Amino acid sequence: MFTRRDFTIIVATLGITLGALALAQDAPPLKVMSSSVFDWTQLAVHKTPIGESRKVCKAPTATLDELEIHVTTLNPGELAHPPHQHPDEELLIIKEGTVEALVNGEWTRVGPGSVIFQASNQLHAIRNVGDTPATYHVIKWNSPGMLKKKQD
Repeated sequence: MFTRRDFTIIVATLGITLGALALAQDAPPLKVMSSSVFDWTQLAVHKTPIGESRKVCKAPTATLDELEIHVTTLNPGELAHPPHQHPDEELLIIKEGTVEALVNGEWTRVGPGSVIFQASNQLHAIRNVGDTPATYHVIKWNSPGMLKKKQD
């Protein structure tokens, strides 16, 4: 049998939980990115064990749930990460160096100016096979509804 104290605790807990849920749902959406310029000399450099990275942006746009752009520099002989797959699609644009990209189960060697497209849910990877650092731009996006599917 519930006591008056038990009932008060249940009602208070329920009220706090519902209030928190309402606040979470009413949280302002992330600001939609408008036309922007990203100055290479102003991008913060983050050193990593395999090279370095620069975050350009990661935000919703008028037509995408999220647009992420970053620049990675891999030291000679380094693999960015083991082969993996994810629902988002991405473009890699090679700025400098020589890399091999795992695409459709095959490693393909490319250099500066080359473009690599990684389709949704296909195994992919990239490694620096040259004698100098390799730098590439990554453009990755989440179409409407994709981020919600990832959270579910």
